[in-house]
Amino acid sequence: MEPKVSVILPVYNVGKYLRQCMDSIVGQTLQEIEVICIDDGSADDSPQILQAYAKKDPRIRVVCQQNQGAGAARNRGLSMARGEYLSFLDSDDFFETNMLEKAYQKAKEAKAQLLVFRSDQYHEDQDEFVKVNWTLRKGEIPPYRPMSHRTFTGNVFKVFVGWAWDKLFERSFILEHGLEFQEQRTSNDLLFVFSALVLAKRVEILDEVLAHQRRNNKESLSNTRERSWQCFYEALQALKGNLERFGLYRELEQDYINYALHFSLWNLNTITGAKKETLFERLKEEWFEALGICGKEEGYFYNKKEYEEFLEIMS
Repeated sequence: MEPKVSVILPVYNVGKYLRQCMDSIVGQTLQEIEVICIDDGSADDSPQILQAYAKKDPRIRVVCQQNQGAGAARNRGLSMARGEYLSFLDSDDFFETNMLEKAYQKAKEAKAQLLVFRSDQYHEDQDEFVKVNWTLRKGEIPPYRPMSHRTFTGNVFKVFVGWAWDKLFERSFILEHGLEFQEQRTSNDLLFVFSALVLAKRVEILDEVLAHQRRNNKESLSNTRERSWQCFYEALQALKGNLERFGLYRELEQDYINYALHFSLWNLNTITGAKKETLFERLKEEWFEALGICGKEEGYFYNKKEYEEFLEIMS
């Protein structure tokens, strides 16, 4: 029997957190799942931990590859998946035990091609769960169904976040459109998520916190972005290419350019180390222009503070 959900888990040097993550997956109340673990060249005990779980649970498959990044690992898992729906989880996070059952049931009821649920942040140093409202902006979503990006009232690219782990994707929908993750170190899921979002005719939400994002892992990709400081720009350029290919760029141009400014400033303001100055100069000299941000009137921008910050950088 085909699994209801394929859980795809890229793993890289997360031995410290991997057991908690795996326990939260194998303990799911939805039993009809397959768990595809792609070890991306870990140098710690992650492969041994995965093999120990696989010996006990026939639903788990473990594949080891040379280090190529989370995007390549997710694509490898995607090529192996057989489930009706796809779940791409991160191996330093953990999940409510009924996450997949609730998400699958809701997706099936709505015949959803994309389902989004809520998450929160787990601060391990304080053993505290922190609410995060901006990952799902319910006020910009219509009350009727089915819905698509055309029914959102806010910026299409800010209603949800461009990460994959708080969502379920219908596998046949993903295969039909040939969607894949960008094979780069960071921001590798933005292209996949936002491409799915603008193509989906049936989007649904589940207004419950079902996943917990760990926020104090100093070695996580989000905390080491100075090693791949240019990846966000490459993700934005790839998204523009897909929007053009789908025939949607003209329709979504203003949303895209506003999001490109927002994401560029977020990356600039949160990066640390010597690359911060490099990124500042690259944005000012080349990238703002290439992203279509330059030459627009103030009224074009939804967020006046971000527009003022852009002007400050350019001056």
